[in-house]
Amino acid sequence: MAKKKLDPIDIAAQQRAREQAEVEQAFLKGVTTLRDLIAPSSIEIHSSHFRLGTKYGRTLYVYGYPRQIYTGWLSSIINIDEVLDISMFVYPVETQVVLNNLRKKVTQLEASMAINSEKGRTRDPGTEVAIQDAEELRDQLQVGAERFFRYGLYITIYADSLDELNFVQHKIETIFGQQLVFSKVASSQQEQGLNSTIPQMTDQLQIRRNMNTGAISTSFPFTSADLTDNKGILYGINMHNNGLVIFDRFTLENANMVVFAKSGAGKSFTVKLEAIRSMMTGVDVLIIDPENEYQKLADAVGGSYIRLSLNSDTRINPFDLPRVIDTEEADDALRANLVTLHGLLRQMLGGSQLAANGQMMAALTPAEEADLDQGLIDTYARAGITSDPLTHNSTPPTISDLYDTLLHMGGTGPQLAQRLRKYTSGTFAGIFSQQSNIDINNNMVVFNIRDLEDELRPVAMYIVLSHIWNITRSEQRKRMLIVDEAWQLMKYDDSANFLFSLAKRARKYQLGLTTITQDVEDFMGSKMGRAIVANSSMQLLLKQSSSAVDVLSDVFKLTEEERKRLANFPVGQGLFFAGQNHVHIQIVGSQTEQGLVTTGAPAQTYQQAPPEQQPPVDPTQGSQPMVNPGYMNPGEYSVR
Repeated sequence: MAKKKLDPIDIAAQQRAREQAEVEQAFLKGVTTLRDLIAPSSIEIHSSHFRLGTKYGRTLYVYGYPRQIYTGWLSSIINIDEVLDISMFVYPVETQVVLNNLRKKVTQLEASMAINSEKGRTRDPGTEVAIQDAEELRDQLQVGAERFFRYGLYITIYADSLDELNFVQHKIETIFGQQLVFSKVASSQQEQGLNSTIPQMTDQLQIRRNMNTGAISTSFPFTSADLTDNKGILYGINMHNNGLVIFDRFTLENANMVVFAKSGAGKSFTVKLEAIRSMMTGVDVLIIDPENEYQKLADAVGGSYIRLSLNSDTRINPFDLPRVIDTEEADDALRANLVTLHGLLRQMLGGSQLAANGQMMAALTPAEEADLDQGLIDTYARAGITSDPLTHNSTPPTISDLYDTLLHMGGTGPQLAQRLRKYTSGTFAGIFSQQSNIDINNNMVVFNIRDLEDELRPVAMYIVLSHIWNITRSEQRKRMLIVDEAWQLMKYDDSANFLFSLAKRARKYQLGLTTITQDVEDFMGSKMGRAIVANSSMQLLLKQSSSAVDVLSDVFKLTEEERKRLANFPVGQGLFFAGQNHVHIQIVGSQTEQGLVTTGAPAQTYQQAPPEQQPPVDPTQGSQPMVNPGYMNPGEYSVR
């Protein structure tokens, strides 16, 4: 067929297209591309290293593994504080091919053993173990429990000089050697090694080992939880991977936290750090201080320090009503406060007590409960306060008014009045029997109850909690409530129930409850104590006594390794739970923060050890790698 003759117009169009393509190619040659931006200025390939610009690099490959390999064995390399690239190549192998090879291998080994036996040679334990391993693997492959793979692991390290490069290589080989994993330099294959570790998914070294599913799964690099968020405050250092533990507790399901630690383990130091760091994010902090540990901190940040004692002028009226914003709750504000007062008065009247027969005796009989309820309603009514929210701005009554009401009632009222007299005109008169005169409109407010008698402390903690709760419901903003020595509230059913109710409802009012105790047995022995833990999205377990470890292990489902560590943690280290994640944390504070929050002995100095001196991953603990604190930047940190 004759070729179609092009007319002059088509010829001219083709010519213009060719010229346009040439112009575009010439233009593109002068355009800077991403490749130009990321490419090094030069590359030199040597037999044992390469040079990218001013950086030196070297590729290693792993060629030997122990008979048994454990989960997380690679984490110590991944978390090392050096610049490196790691590539893993996994190639599936047909099961039938592997079975055929295993069958041949087992036959060869058995024949070798038979020959040695006939010749009277000493049996070879290595051959027996190899036969056993091969048969076990064959059985697992046949039932589909395992698959077989070819596995390649390459590591490229970088440094600023050859000496530093050799040092990093030695560090890598040392860590590998502690786990009986062996590596070599890819001699005369550095270019192929570099290409195999940069992100272009090409295996140019092709140095592989046979591995089954179980073995290859242990190489999964992500073995530790990461608690680093884009916002929030610094809680400490993740000792699993040397990352920073940064997050906002108010983004969790609830903002509650429990802290368990023996005396001197660093719980106050930790809580104070969180408090001052949270204040910088706009969170108000309220503290119940039973041991005068927070005055220095309150003075430093310009907070209010309220000292409650029989000799002080500070007064809190437990009959105060909240200025509730929510309309539905406003209608029920009086009823809710009556329930709170019932619990408080039961505690003031002695609380539930253990009888000789082992049963709990109620503080009030049913008749006394009924009369007390009527007395409370009448007391508020005399002050002009009813269930109508419009009456709640009236001046509230006091416990002295309740005493007068009960004294002139029938039934058990006079007897109840006599039992309350010590709070109105007796030993404990004044502190809770007058109108409130405190102002907690400050970013930090500390309630000190150290100077109160032991009998009055739980009552005071209950009243302060109730007062804070009323303020919280009246004006909603982010607040953190710290209750130190919370075990004192757990001794009484009513105060324990109130603390649990507060923990359960705190989220609605942007309140985060922090419960601190060193008496784990008493706290967790209470039904409400366990309920408070269950309603806390954050938990911090610092060093514990041996008896407390058993209790906490049951509650938090700790591993055997975590149990061991919990009893031997140094000051300032512990297990930190946040939502579904938990990590081994090191609490770290700056020198300035240390001066603000340290109330006891001087803080310890945490000196970073070099990575080669750190303990390896514990091969006996599965997915629980040993702590490797040596992977931070060297320096000194003040910790408790």
